[in-house]
Amino acid sequence: MIRTQVQLTEEQARQLRRLAAERGVSVAQLIRESVEALLERSAVSRDQELRRRAMAAAGRFRSGQRDIAARHDDYLVEAYAK
Repeated sequence: MIRTQVQLTEEQARQLRRLAAERGVSVAQLIRESVEALLERSAVSRDQELRRRAMAAAGRFRSGQRDIAARHDDYLVEAYAK
């Protein structure tokens, strides 16, 4: 693990100590759990945005183009670049 320092308000520190005591864990453990939850939410948001962009690109190209099957990756790259 990597040691780091954070600054909390007195109220945040007080509430964290109380919650840690109630749960029988350290304040550091609560902070690690909170960071993990934030990272998971961020990853979900990123995945949702990528799916949204893919759905926006789907059907964007006319079916009259004959090279869609062969060049679909190229078309997606163009769509994501915008």
